[in-house]
Amino acid sequence: MPDSNTAIDSKRILDISVDVAVRLAVIGLMVVWCFKIFTPFILPMMWGIIIAVALAPLFGKLTRLLGGKRGLTATLFTLAAIVLIVIPTFQIGDSVVRSSIRLADRVEQGTLSVPQPNDNVRDWPVVGDRVYEAWEIAAGNLGVALERYQPQLRAVGAWALGRAAGIGGAILTTIIALVVAGFMLTYSEGGEKRARSIAGRVGGHTGENVIGITSATIRSVAQGVLGVALVQAAAAGLGMFIAGIPAFGVWTIIVLVLAVIQLPPFLVLLPVAIWYFTATDNTVIAIIFLVWCLLVSGSDTFLKPMFLGRGLDTPMPVILIGAIGGLMLHGIIGLFVGAVVLAIGYELFKAWMAEEAASEVAA
Repeated sequence: MPDSNTAIDSKRILDISVDVAVRLAVIGLMVVWCFKIFTPFILPMMWGIIIAVALAPLFGKLTRLLGGKRGLTATLFTLAAIVLIVIPTFQIGDSVVRSSIRLADRVEQGTLSVPQPNDNVRDWPVVGDRVYEAWEIAAGNLGVALERYQPQLRAVGAWALGRAAGIGGAILTTIIALVVAGFMLTYSEGGEKRARSIAGRVGGHTGENVIGITSATIRSVAQGVLGVALVQAAAAGLGMFIAGIPAFGVWTIIVLVLAVIQLPPFLVLLPVAIWYFTATDNTVIAIIFLVWCLLVSGSDTFLKPMFLGRGLDTPMPVILIGAIGGLMLHGIIGLFVGAVVLAIGYELFKAWMAEEAASEVAA
């Protein structure tokens, strides 16, 4: 009799195990399949969430101005943002294409001339002699220079085409993200309740707090990293515009990129300032421009503490380290993802330490 019961129990356990295994396999298959289908939309969705969270306070003010019409506000916001991105991008692209065509025509017709380099070019740090040599060859015979530096020019051209294609993809992703952000802002109240419900289901009260930490961290990074980068780029662009630096718009964009990835803008502004010393006869103006570049490059030392970490109990160094580490690991979106993950990890660790201390006191 015991053998019969054992056999029945074994069969029941086997049936249950097979049933559980089949269910887990089906659920796993569905999860992987859904993830594969959703993969192309992960990046735009993440950007949409980040934009929506970062701009939620501004969106609330605009909604009140428009009589509480969230749908109308979201539509106007999305269209305005897309226009502000598409029109300047189209103008810049059209200008670059036209300039490239004119340059190619002049090179082909042999009408392109390069002026002789200034002797001060030799004094440029590190690259002065090489730049002077290449410049002098191009000024004497452009065809010889193009033939001599053909491999380098080809590599630069391939790199530029790759970056242009990447920029096109980034613009498309940004447009999709703005549409997603507009939709999320329209239904932000219900979305926040659903997010808190899911977080609470996973982590209880601590999980619900994570939503607040996430929102505050995203807004902190938007102000403390992107906001400061925009201020530095605007100040640098203004200084270069007043000084009459050629192609100051291009240098301003490069300053913005460097500031976003947490590199000092002086990496661009120093060569520009050195060139300005060689190009102008007014030494006083050149010195003022150099001092302005120094102030712009160092302004983040007092701007970041003012904006980064505002409204958060998480220390500013934790947010900054998370943003920089996330940038190195995941690219530009890592600024937000890294800061959010590290802030949540810090808060969870702090809560765990508080529970440990409370249990020791109770004992």
